[in-house]
Amino acid sequence: MRLIKLKEVMDCTGLARSTIYKFISEDSFPKPVPLGERAVAWIEGEIQEWILERIALRDGSTTTKPNQ
Repeated sequence: MRLIKLKEVMDCTGLARSTIYKFISEDSFPKPVPLGERAVAWIEGEIQEWILERIALRDGSTTTKPNQ
């Protein structure tokens, strides 16, 4: 399991910071893990899963199949 910071989340998803936090507030994006008073990170696997779900939605699939 690996934690990734906001910049890497933005790079992986292509989303802006404000969009990530908007999706979090709408419960449609993985929530960050608090690391300290002013530091958070995301679980890399949850971000990858979110991306696969978006691809499945695009393709009309109801299941996600990693590594395809």
